[in-house]
Amino acid sequence: MVLVLACLTAFSSFANASEHKEDVYNERMNLYKSYETPFVPWYRLAAVDQYERNIQEVRKDIPKRESAIAIHFSHEFWAGELNPDTDDTTPFTIQYFGGKGLDGNGDGKADRNDDQDILFTMATYLGKFGPSEEDFKTALWEYYKDEKIINQIITIQTLYKHFNTIQLDKHIFPLPVRGYNYSYKGTWGASRGWGGRRIHEGTDIFAGYGTPVLSTSYGVVEVMGWNQFGGWRVGIRDHHNTYHYYAHLAYFNKELKVGDIVEPGTILGGVGSSGYGKEGTSGKFPPHLHYGMYKFNGRTEWAFDPYPHLLQWEKQTKQERK
Repeated sequence: MVLVLACLTAFSSFANASEHKEDVYNERMNLYKSYETPFVPWYRLAAVDQYERNIQEVRKDIPKRESAIAIHFSHEFWAGELNPDTDDTTPFTIQYFGGKGLDGNGDGKADRNDDQDILFTMATYLGKFGPSEEDFKTALWEYYKDEKIINQIITIQTLYKHFNTIQLDKHIFPLPVRGYNYSYKGTWGASRGWGGRRIHEGTDIFAGYGTPVLSTSYGVVEVMGWNQFGGWRVGIRDHHNTYHYYAHLAYFNKELKVGDIVEPGTILGGVGSSGYGKEGTSGKFPPHLHYGMYKFNGRTEWAFDPYPHLLQWEKQTKQERK
């Protein structure tokens, strides 16, 4: 009886969390749709917002907005550099001092902490540059002054536009969980000697030659080709500022190329033993997939341990395949 009650409680908590997440997604989507314009479609607003949310989750030097919308404007951008009232909400004085904050919901205030005012201000700012993709990139450059940030936001926009949704959080295990043998353990931080002393930035999943390698996430193919360490490898960037690295492949999916959009389960290639030498080198170690994850925080990109994620995705994938 106690076990049954515990299971029911856990299921109820999971269901409530899922419902809350669904509500948050719906609220965001409604806001994006409400403030899109002919020059600034919803997926561009959503891409900027998601990028801001991503960096707030991993940076301690910027405030984290506890709201549906994560876009954060500086006091100077919103109220104007010379405005003595850095928290000014009066549209007239904000405009007088050259600030860009606007009243988006008609309440007479331009509030830097109001989701509607924030989206209206961002839509207005982006729209001034024009409707094209190049106009959008120009607007992002003027705002962020960083090419890598621009590329990340364009990736997010591409995914949202293609799938027509912001709900792209599904992940799966990178190898088939049925019909193939594989094994892995946490190898993060283990020493590696080839090519100079370094640490292992990922998890090795050992499997037979040709075992299909699958995309774990939604994303855009950023890199394909040879790397002296990783051999034939594929790099995919998702909408959470995460770069997924698949290395030591035997071959690529011939239909896949840089710039393509993938989803969980897209075949990227096959397990191999390529790498540790000039192009075409293979067989210096047993066949396996090296899977790595890297996070871009708006300044730098750093590796983190994928092993806990792989354990979770393996469990979820097996449950879905029952």
